[in-house]
Amino acid sequence: MIPSEIVFRPIGIIHSGHTEARRTPIQPCYAADCTGTVEVFPEYAAGLQDIEGYSHIYLLYYLHRAPAVSLVVRPFLQDVERGLFATRAPCRPNPLGMSIVRLEAREGRLLHIRGVDILDGTPLLDIKPYAARFDCLAHTRNGWQDEVAEDVARKRGRRDFDEGEGISLPPTS
Repeated sequence: MIPSEIVFRPIGIIHSGHTEARRTPIQPCYAADCTGTVEVFPEYAAGLQDIEGYSHIYLLYYLHRAPAVSLVVRPFLQDVERGLFATRAPCRPNPLGMSIVRLEAREGRLLHIRGVDILDGTPLLDIKPYAARFDCLAHTRNGWQDEVAEDVARKRGRRDFDEGEGISLPPTS
């Protein structure tokens, strides 16, 4: 039987210099110079044992400032409407975010990270290590993203374009 409700509790908070969604890089690959920290709550600190052996970690988080659900969106990298599930747009029925970030250092229950594309104060739901043995796929298809020129992707990924050049999501309320 499928439960009608699933409840998650944050295990920590993600801190970054990003306070406005419209100025935050859209993916870690466009945020290489952006740093932040992950503050893991004391009751989960023991789970960080051995994490410093990894260069990168997945952060799974709740998109607490996501706009209303929209099943068709114009992704940040294009001005063509696409199905939500063929994008990483935040306006999802279950607003979950996922980023692979570089783990720079661990200080107790504080993780110093780089490549942060996450808003300050975002609730952290889980941490998983990136393992090339499991996660690196050599032959993939990238759907509509293969249509986007790299220079356009870099500009839009950093949000370094005029709002008049295209919109990516429906307006927030």
